[in-house]
Amino acid sequence: MDYKLTSDGSNTLYSDKYSQTFHSLQDGAFNESLNKYVIPALKIFANAKELNILDICFGLGYNTLATIYYIKKFNLTTKINFFSPELDLQLIESLQYFEYPNEFANILYILKELSINKYYKDNQFTISVFIGDAREYIKAIDSIDIVYQDAFSSETNQELWTKEYFADIAKTLSKKAIIATYSIATPVRMSMYENNLYIYEYQSSVKRRGTIASTFLENNNDLKMKFIDMEKKKLNSPNCSPLLD
Repeated sequence: MDYKLTSDGSNTLYSDKYSQTFHSLQDGAFNESLNKYVIPALKIFANAKELNILDICFGLGYNTLATIYYIKKFNLTTKINFFSPELDLQLIESLQYFEYPNEFANILYILKELSINKYYKDNQFTISVFIGDAREYIKAIDSIDIVYQDAFSSETNQELWTKEYFADIAKTLSKKAIIATYSIATPVRMSMYENNLYIYEYQSSVKRRGTIASTFLENNNDLKMKFIDMEKKKLNSPNCSPLLD
């Protein structure tokens, strides 16, 4: 494995196929997952008894593992069902040998079972990893409350950032749902906005900003979320347009 050490001391990998690392070296693999995805999502749904999370794509499993870590750390009782597509079967099978941060030490047995069986279930967590095309997978699921939109960037993996892709994502969403992503690119935000989602910019404790797209107007004062007026942005930038298939 081509390990890359990130700023918080956690490891990530470099993808030759997409010419990118799996995580931000600057923000740190663990910190990025925890602060850009897990914390905002679970704070928005703080009172939920059960949540369905779509983790695009599973990759090294940081987002799923960080969610479980956070829930166990704060003794939350929320039941979580994870659904995650991943193209690379060899990657999934190798994860039982990957060097994860100490925060995951007590839950790596979950990762090992996923690495072997692509499935894990206990009284609180159910995790299903689908090996194959995410675009096809999302057409067969529904009632998703949270989407971790963490594919490789739109520059190299555009098919997972287009207006048509997010149209299929929107069909999976429950009435009250969010999409959390590291991307702040205007074309990506337009791809989500044109599928009837409200767009927010989210500044977590890590350096780089992120985006929260929501099916509802969010008013959570605990989160540093700035509403982005996409209609105004379109007026000010006539050439502003979504990514298309």
